[in-house]
Amino acid sequence: MKPTLVFATGNSNKLREVRELIGQHYVVKGLADIGCMEDIPETSPTIAGNALQKAHYVRDHYQLDCFSEDTGLEVDALNGDPGIYSARYAGPQKNAQDNMQLLLQNLEGKDHRAAQFRTVVALILDGEEHTFEGIVRGHILEAPRGTGGFGYDPVFVPEGYHQTFAELDASIKNQISHRGRAVRQLAEFLSGRF
Repeated sequence: MKPTLVFATGNSNKLREVRELIGQHYVVKGLADIGCMEDIPETSPTIAGNALQKAHYVRDHYQLDCFSEDTGLEVDALNGDPGIYSARYAGPQKNAQDNMQLLLQNLEGKDHRAAQFRTVVALILDGEEHTFEGIVRGHILEAPRGTGGFGYDPVFVPEGYHQTFAELDASIKNQISHRGRAVRQLAEFLSGRF
């Protein structure tokens, strides 16, 4: 019988992606599957710290092995902002359009628009902590393009491409994305245990 591993997310798209990568060895459950409906705190000053905080929360409250992820957009000209505040950059309502508009407003008149997406996956397995990081460099456009993806995808063009994450086919985005890179490291680590 396969062991259970909880992914501390309520996002069904993220859950499906991860199940495809590690489902051969584990039964991967989301927060709803274990009855966790509370808002898990994210109060760390770092992306890795927030990912670990969420994983520990599930481990401490539900006694289940768990992994979680946290992602931030880090813009060079804004000293790494929005970073850990990416989801709530324009306020607690966590509105992607508002966040994107504020980002573009803060970059007005700036020529240097380099940025990166950073994802950290934190795993707590058999009482041990492990972290995996994925980064993709790129730049921020002056106006959104594309209808796919979510969050800042319509204004982010990854290095080596001319399309935004919102314009790229989902399979290409998953191959090159920050989250895809971090989750593949997680999958590799877990498959090495079998």
